[in-house]
Amino acid sequence: MYGLIFDVDGVIADTEPVNAKVTIKVFEDLFGVKSVKPEDFVSGIGRGDEEYVRAGARANGLNLTDEQAKTATKLREKYFIAALNKEPLPVFPGVLELIDAAIESGDFKLAIATSGSFEKSRAIVKSARVPYEKMVHISGSDVKHRKPDPEIFLIAARRIGLEPNRCCVVEDAPDGVQAAKAAGAKCIAVTNSTTAENLAGADFICDSLEQIDLYTVQRLID
Repeated sequence: MYGLIFDVDGVIADTEPVNAKVTIKVFEDLFGVKSVKPEDFVSGIGRGDEEYVRAGARANGLNLTDEQAKTATKLREKYFIAALNKEPLPVFPGVLELIDAAIESGDFKLAIATSGSFEKSRAIVKSARVPYEKMVHISGSDVKHRKPDPEIFLIAARRIGLEPNRCCVVEDAPDGVQAAKAAGAKCIAVTNSTTAENLAGADFICDSLEQIDLYTVQRLID
């Protein structure tokens, strides 16, 4: 058996434009700050919802208390889900095909593993029409340590019943690649969110999951 573990934001769907848009609105509505720009969140990408908010705060000279950060993160989630209800997210090419092939093969156990909240990530995979009911779902709510700590992928491997070295993680962010490798898993990195140079620690780097088939995954693991 093989394990195939998917990050969500930037791997399954292009969530970053919506993430940035709703978080900018949070800063305006909660703190009256109107200077926030999408690029202010770059250092928080792939590190969980609260760290994403804090990255925007730091870039604009704000030092949020823990309570303020949690309030902002919760409001961001509310705005994000509302945005998805208005306009479904486009799934990245090759994602559904790879997931469907893995499910149909019978040789793979699949998981979703994201630093985002359970509610937010569930909204994304539902919007993208991912067959999540056939996959284990690990979210930021399940871990104490965020990427690049390997905890999330160690939990995912355990829940699908495989050793990490029998698993391959699909990631789009440097912290995610580092976490996957630290867990002892193989890693396929897709350049949806950053350059190939920034993902150099991965075992295989591609521009699209259209370039990946089950044989590629099996060859990496074996």
